[in-house]
Amino acid sequence: MLLFSRKPAMPTAQTALPGRFEEIQTAEVHDVLKSPLKGPYPDGAETVYFAMGCFWGVERKFWELGEGIFTTAVGYQGGFTPNATYEEVCTGHTGHTEVVMVVFEPSQISFETLLKVFWESHDPTQGNRQGNDVGTQYRSAIYTTTDAQLAAAKASKVAYEKALLAGGYSAITTEVANAPTFYFAEGYHQQYLSKVPQGYCGLRGTGVTCPTGLEDVPVSKSA
Repeated sequence: MLLFSRKPAMPTAQTALPGRFEEIQTAEVHDVLKSPLKGPYPDGAETVYFAMGCFWGVERKFWELGEGIFTTAVGYQGGFTPNATYEEVCTGHTGHTEVVMVVFEPSQISFETLLKVFWESHDPTQGNRQGNDVGTQYRSAIYTTTDAQLAAAKASKVAYEKALLAGGYSAITTEVANAPTFYFAEGYHQQYLSKVPQGYCGLRGTGVTCPTGLEDVPVSKSA
């Protein structure tokens, strides 16, 4: 198929699109949770960012967790182009991946729970693609905002990779790193599958259970 005829490649800071100074306009309130997308957030809340393919279905996965999820939003992260548009990201010339911001309350839902949903809801071994969605904007990533999150994410990656290898899959390609700048996506992308319930969702897991929750996996401390 023509879709797979070229290998997606990351741009460099020199070759990436220039972007713009002005922020892209987005929604203010979550369409489902009715919480503010840009804050203020509750005391003790933490933020983490997950990339696992087309962000429409990914965002729904996390807002549907319910209690403990204060808000979610989709956006772009991990690249070079400031305030990129969706169309620019889709060219592959921004370096960004499609991500979901999750603001959660650790006293009500554990970071381990979020990691389990992340690993089991997509195939983290595919590199710059998820299924038929091909491009650097579909690569897998966890971008953390605390030392405890980073340690837990790295430990869960090691544990899940062992399970995947035992199940016949290849090594995990997911990037785990401190969160770079997050750029909110356009308003029409926010909670898209709430507004368009029959819209596209390409999420497919591997069927391999994530062994997070083990005692040796560190977790974020509750407030």
